[in-house]
Amino acid sequence: MDMGNLLQQARQMHEKMTKIQDDLALKTITGESGGGMARVTINGRRQALSVEIEPALLVASEKKMLEDLLVAAMNDALRKADELNSQEMRRLTGGMTIPGLSNLF
Repeated sequence: MDMGNLLQQARQMHEKMTKIQDDLALKTITGESGGGMARVTINGRRQALSVEIEPALLVASEKKMLEDLLVAAMNDALRKADELNSQEMRRLTGGMTIPGLSNLF
């Protein structure tokens, strides 16, 4: 295999990965729990953007439930972000699994 060709392919792969990372940062994913009573929005890079809480939950007696709902909503959003990242990775690699590549997202 030609080393120059291999370096060119690696450079192209790096450019595509950078573009995908930039695109993911612009996408938003909302996780929710409690039938939408708690919502967490993150971007495709797994950065929290906002939290929305149903006003009825903002009473002291509901504190524990609210905390549980927020954790569940965050986990839902993170799971969805992981799915989005996996889809983008499959698109980049043409469905091939490349060990360690997913850790770059």
